[in-house]
Amino acid sequence: MSPRPYRLGQRQATTEQTRARILSAARELLMESRGFSGFSIDAIARQADVARMTVYHQFGSKIGLLEALFDSLATSGGMEQLAAAFCRPEPLDALADYITVFSRFWDSDRLVTRRIHGLAALDPDFEQVIRARDARRREGLHVIVRRLAEKHGRPASGALDEAVDVLYTLISFECFDTLAGPTRSIEEVAPVVQRLTRVALGLNEE
Repeated sequence: MSPRPYRLGQRQATTEQTRARILSAARELLMESRGFSGFSIDAIARQADVARMTVYHQFGSKIGLLEALFDSLATSGGMEQLAAAFCRPEPLDALADYITVFSRFWDSDRLVTRRIHGLAALDPDFEQVIRARDARRREGLHVIVRRLAEKHGRPASGALDEAVDVLYTLISFECFDTLAGPTRSIEEVAPVVQRLTRVALGLNEE
């Protein structure tokens, strides 16, 4: 048996371990009190004990690293469950599941997410990646709101965009973080967001 497949497999495993170590280092830097000023490719490389060029080799660019980091956070935060929400035949159930999934995600790593959103106001690379993901969250709400309008007649056809804007705000990290504060659990916060979205859509009396 040729040793080549074994060496290739070993090399792949090493590459994946290095990649995971770099992502872990990036997350650790965001957790630090100096996360705003201390986050850079050089700092991540030092934290991961790899060469600066290794980071670029693994991710291509700072934006590539951020995309991979956010994907990792999404996976650990259970965002893959969003697909099931869109499969719900009743759009109100789809919206409820959508809120639940995002609430769990926001709750899963609040400090890191808070730092990421703070850096988005200062760093154009963070802002670019955050904006792209926020756009996907908004598009998901467009789909659900259109289904609600078709089945329940609300929101009215002329108010769809406004309804999406309101829901987008209610299901944001900033809203969740404010409602949760230092003491409230997801079990307390998610139902509040559920009620607020129904009121905003004019569905609270159903």
